[in-house]
Formats: sequence, structure tokens, C-alpha cells
Amino acid sequence: MQKLPKLGFLYLDYVLRFFDHSNFKGWPDKIEEVVYHWKNDKERFIKEVKKKKIDILIGNIPATAYDTFVEISKELPHVRFVPSLQTQFSNKSKENVTLFCEKNNLSIPKTKIFYDNKKGFNYLKNKASYPQIIKRSYGPSNYGGYYVHKADTYKEAKKLLDEKKYSPIYTQDAIDLKYSGDLRVMLIGHKPICAFWRFSGEGEWITNTSQGGSMSYENVPMNALELAVEASKAAKAEYWACDIAICAKTDKPYILECATAFAAFPYIRDWIGQYLMWDFSNGRFGMPHVPLFSWEELGKIDSSLLRTMRHIGFSKYKPSCDGTWYINDPKDDFDMEITEQSNDLDYPASINPKDLPIKKELNNKPLKNEFSLDKINLNCASLTDIMTLHGMEEELALEIHEYLKENIVTDTSDLLELESIDEQLLKVWDDNIDDMRIDINSADVDTLRKIKGIGSKLAKIILDFRDTIDGFTTIDELKQIDGIGKNKLVQLKSRLKIGE
Repeated sequence: MQKLPKLGFLYLDYVLRFFDHSNFKGWPDKIEEVVYHWKNDKERFIKEVKKKKIDILIGNIPATAYDTFVEISKELPHVRFVPSLQTQFSNKSKENVTLFCEKNNLSIPKTKIFYDNKKGFNYLKNKASYPQIIKRSYGPSNYGGYYVHKADTYKEAKKLLDEKKYSPIYTQDAIDLKYSGDLRVMLIGHKPICAFWRFSGEGEWITNTSQGGSMSYENVPMNALELAVEASKAAKAEYWACDIAICAKTDKPYILECATAFAAFPYIRDWIGQYLMWDFSNGRFGMPHVPLFSWEELGKIDSSLLRTMRHIGFSKYKPSCDGTWYINDPKDDFDMEITEQSNDLDYPASINPKDLPIKKELNNKPLKNEFSLDKINLNCASLTDIMTLHGMEEELALEIHEYLKENIVTDTSDLLELESIDEQLLKVWDDNIDDMRIDINSADVDTLRKIKGIGSKLAKIILDFRDTIDGFTTIDELKQIDGIGKNKLVQLKSRLKIGE
């Protein structure tokens, strides 16, 4: 019997795990796990993969680690990454989605990308047709639409970009959406295995179910499926998802987003696992069969039951010996197939270098990565800002955002009150968190009472004392207040400051 390759799951600290062992049920050999711990972990990670003699590494790579893993893959030339780094190119940014689609002549809305803000504002003021869809280019695609904005006028576009400071400026012509919704199409082996409409929530324009929208499996047009298949084949993707807009006037489909990183139902992850086992074993394991246009019925079945059905067997229909019940669906034109292997020629050419910012060195030290994040003060951070932190997941970002409504954070350690956060995660964020101590001379009573260790009573006492001394000149003056001893003063010094 042919020897099977050694498999490994590629995980990253604080990043949601797309696959686990249950998705590969039946694989007879041990599947290894390797975890990338961020920061300066590249050499250790490479050594662990080599030590475990892994042939195939399975897992998505987040945008913030993409460039590092391009380097890692070059150090592991005999390891197959699934999906390949080339296939995951479009995961990294909206800009990369555009470059991918342009390279492969895939239908997308008219899109402009400007690294020169002056040119970008000139386009938006004098040439763009409105409404425009403005997106933050860099960052994962699966952030629930929090980086996607609609501007109905140049004034709105200018105000948005002045506030958000997105660089580059990434702007698209808005598509007049058919049925006021867009389509999510998921594929395995280039075959659509699930497709549904996404409609915006009441009073909203963005078609994302995480922001209160709804979904429907009805009347999925064939041209949307064909475009998704075309994109999947161009990406050489084992698994893939596209968000597609259908123009209300022309019925023409346009790709809005496409990536290997997407939210998938548990049973879809099982089918991907089955497909990959079929691929890795040269057919020793059966290929999953998912009937086309069965999505609405599948959507009504409890997910745990679907997973059980999968383990019992979800195979392609075979007729009885007399063929009486043989069914041939003429509409099922898509078959699963083995994907082509990627190579470096699959990478699209970058944007014209003359449009890129000039990189300089200071004191022989290279500048930070061009995509390094600005420092964030969590107390005034938007949900979008919170989502930019390394390894952040939408659910955790929402939890932090809710916590900040009732609490002032002066140090990231305050977040340890949240069950999902530990000290190691805070260390990952440290470089991107600003000084969050509160200016004691400008804070009001509501702000002070929300600071850990102060509360309503002490907040009022501090403000009354501030009035009597006409403002603090040093935090040490707090020790003049009864009840603030040496230990309490040390605690308050870590949370308060004298503003400039």
C-alpha cells in the first residue's frame, strides 16, 4: 500500500483554528501540530517542522503573518503548504484581491488604488462617480465589513479618509445590487458546495450577516457560480470563497472579495477535510459528493447531524444494478477536481513601483514594516481599530468593545478581567498599544470612577482635592489625601499622569 504523506496542522497563537483532527476523521497516521508564536519565532518554527518531518502543512495564514510565511516557505521547499502561499495571496489585502483579479481577467468593479493621497483625492473629487465604496486595503478579508464604507459624495469620502487615514486609498465604484444583496459562494476542488444571498439589516447598507443582515439560498444565478469557479481555478485553490455582486441593470457578476479564509459551517470544514484526504492519498480515500443546489435543504439540517451523516458516508449516488433509479442532473455541470500546484509565476505583478512610497533607512536601521500598525489607545479606539491587533477575532473585539463602555483601561493588564485574554496575548499587543494613563487634571468624575482601583467615592475626593490645590503638578500630591498610602499611590501612578 502506498505510503501516506506526513500531515501537520499549521496553527498560530490567538488565531481561530479552521481545522482540527475531527475534520480529518479516518486518516490512519498521526497528524502533527505546529504553532507559530509571532514575533521572532521563524527559526524555531522551521526547526520544529523539519524535526517532525512534515510533508504537508494545512492551515490559513492571517494577513499580519503572510510576509513572514512567504520567507518560511522558502526555507521549507519540500513542504507543501495547503493552501499554497500563492493561493493565499488575496487573503492579505483588498489590494491583493484586485491584483489577483486583474492578472486573471476576472470581473471586478472599477477599482482605483492610490499611494499618493493627493492623486487619490483628485480622483475622488474630479473623476469618480458616486457612490464609492472605500475600503481599508491592508488586513484580512473576514472582518465582517468593519473596514468597508460607502461615500455618496466627495465630501463624505474626504471626511472618511481624513478620519481613518487609510493608506493606500482603495476605492471602488458601487454596484447597483440586484435584490439589494450580494452572494457568498464557497467551493471545494472548484465545485460550488454552498451559495447564498446576503441582505443588509434594517437601516443598513452593508450586506454582512455579522452586522444584522439576513440570508437566502433561493435563486442563486448560474453566472455567479461560473465566475466563482473561474476565480477558484485561477487561484489553484483547494478551497475558496467569493463574495459576488450582481448588477441590477445588466445581471453581470462582479467579484467583491475572494480568499481561502472565510467563515465556514462545521460540515463544510468536514467536506474540505474529506477532499484533502482524497487529494493527499491519491484516491485511497473517497472524494466527497455534494449535490448542486442542495444548499437550502442542507441549511435546514442541524450541523451536528450533518457531521454524523458525513462520518456514516456522504458519497456520490450509485444506481442499483438494474439502473431503474439512476438520476442524471443536467444542471450539475461542476465536478470536484484536483487543483493544480502553484508556482511563483502565479503571483501577480505589484502595483507600478513609481506609485509606492520610497523606503529609507535611518542610522542604518530599516524602517518598520510599511504595514506596521499605529499605536492604539483602547479607551478611544473604534471596533475597527481593535480589530487591527495581531490575532484579533471579531468575537473577542466585540467583547473588548463592550467592556470599554463601562471601564477605563490604563494598562492592558486591566483586560485580564476578560476570560478570553491572558498575559501572553497582551505581550503580543504591547508594541501596538499607546500610553493609556489618564490625565488627572482633565479627567471628570465619570472617567475617574471607571478606572480600576478608584471607584465613585475616591473619584469625587480626588476632584475636590484637585480644586483646592488648583490642579496637580505631580502625581505624588495624591498622598496628601487621607486613605491613599504608599501602595495605593504606586497603583495610581500606573494609571494617572500629568498631561502636557
